[in-house]
Amino acid sequence: MLLTPDAVEPLLRGRFGRPYLWSESCTSTQNVLRGSVLPEGAVAVTEHQTSGRGREGRPWQDVAGKSLLVSLLLRPPAGTPTQQLALVAGLAVAESVEQDRDAAGIKWPNDVLLEGRKVAGVLLEASEGAVVCGIGVNVAQVEGELPDGGAVPAGSLLGVTGSAPDRAALLVSLLEIVEHRYDAWRRSGLAPLLDELESRNVLRGRRVEVGGEAGTAGSIAADGRLTLERDDGSTVLVGSGEVQAQQLD
Repeated sequence: MLLTPDAVEPLLRGRFGRPYLWSESCTSTQNVLRGSVLPEGAVAVTEHQTSGRGREGRPWQDVAGKSLLVSLLLRPPAGTPTQQLALVAGLAVAESVEQDRDAAGIKWPNDVLLEGRKVAGVLLEASEGAVVCGIGVNVAQVEGELPDGGAVPAGSLLGVTGSAPDRAALLVSLLEIVEHRYDAWRRSGLAPLLDELESRNVLRGRRVEVGGEAGTAGSIAADGRLTLERDDGSTVLVGSGEVQAQQLD
C-alpha cells in the first residue's frame, strides 16, 4: 500500500505529520523541506528517492515501496545542541522498529541495528534555525535489493525478522515516538534519554576507529559525544565521524 495522505493522515496521533507531504518519487525528502516556512512537525514522505543520501554525502539506496523514506521539520530552541537530535531520533527509530522483536541497537551516532545489520539511519541538516531530520528504514527489501560495501552490513526488517510490518502503521508509530522523545529532549536535554541510549550502545567495549582516533569505545557522554579510551590509557570524547568497528551483533 502506498503511503498516501488518505492512508496515513487518519492514523496520525500527534502534531508531527501535519502537514503531510507525499510524493511517489522525488530527489530527496530532505530537499522538500529544506528552507521551508512550514511549521514544526511538517513531514515529507516518498516511495522512492532518485538522489537519496546519508551522512557525509554517501548515497542512500532504496527500492520503491519497500522502505520508509521520511523527513521531519524541527524548529528547536535557539542555542540548543542540535547535533544531539541524531541520537534522539535514533532512539525513537530503534523503539519503533523493534516492536515485539529483540532490542534494536544504536551505532553512534546515527545508525539503528537489528542482529548486527543496519536497518535504519538518521541524517540531520540544519540551517536558519531549523533542522530537517531525515529517517530511512529498510522495511521489505530482500537480500539482493540491499546495498553492500558499508561499514555495517545492511539489512531489512523483513530479512532480519522474517516479516515486514505495515508501513503506514510503522510510520505513524515512528512519528509519535519521535515527538515524545523530542519533547523530552526540549525540556531536559539528553539526560532523561541517556540510560536508554546506553542500553542500546552497540559500540561499547569494542575496538573502533573514528575521527582520526583509535581505541576502545565506551559510553555515550551526557552531551552526546562518544567516549573513547586510547591505547595509552587516556580518554577522549569524539563528537563526529564515521565509526569503523569490529563485527557488531
